[in-house]
Amino acid sequence: MAATSTRLPDATRRIACVTGASSGIGRACAIALAKEGWTVVISARRAADLDETVRLAKEARQEAEVRPLPGDLGKPEDVDSLFDFIRREYGRLDVLFNNAGRSVAPVPLEDVSLEDFQSIVSLNLIAPFLATQHAFRIMKDQTPQGGRIINNGSISAHTPRPFSAPYTMTKHAITGLTKSTALDGRAYNIACSQIDIGAGSNAESAMVGAMKPGGSLQPNGQRIQEPVMPVEHVADAVVHMASLSLNVNILNQTIMATTMPFVGRG
Repeated sequence: MAATSTRLPDATRRIACVTGASSGIGRACAIALAKEGWTVVISARRAADLDETVRLAKEARQEAEVRPLPGDLGKPEDVDSLFDFIRREYGRLDVLFNNAGRSVAPVPLEDVSLEDFQSIVSLNLIAPFLATQHAFRIMKDQTPQGGRIINNGSISAHTPRPFSAPYTMTKHAITGLTKSTALDGRAYNIACSQIDIGAGSNAESAMVGAMKPGGSLQPNGQRIQEPVMPVEHVADAVVHMASLSLNVNILNQTIMATTMPFVGRG
């Protein structure tokens, strides 16, 4: 049974949901949105780290309203709980940032375990699809109608890294989800955007830290320390997307350290 709202929807409030907000890109975007006056619902597995995101948001803007809801979005029931919470508490949703995701250490395609493959697909693809369904239903039914869904894609949606087949597959699929949502959302004033930040390696985040020892594997077999940029630049880009009028859409944006080897991969 669908949850009912405990308060009347307030169309003057801007409600955003950010997944994977316990660190890195998700945390920076949640803080940046809160600083701009958005009410932000955040989700990730680690409750203590979500609480730290709330603390940092309050530090950036004392009156910030950031609501943590811990959960594993690789589990459909936790996705359901997140959006039941949004319906119950706010009765509307203006922006969803599908940011939660994971990768694994580089493994030759033929050696990828089914368990790792299914785990990546669950979080990187099934979770944003289910979240998009929930957001679509809320945005379609609310007054005023409409909203924006922003997907964290990847430069791997264009060009893969070595030994990254499962991750690359999911990020190519996210591009398809973005385009389909943008198309199907037209009738309901729902815009959908994708921001391609890379596989975590060109913005300072927790995932970058995991890749830094020894550098990132390149197609020629070498490992190099790739250039990075402050994650705040990504947050600024997401806030800009979120703040656009719904009759304007940045369908796809790539943001990266200027000298990152993405353009010259091969």
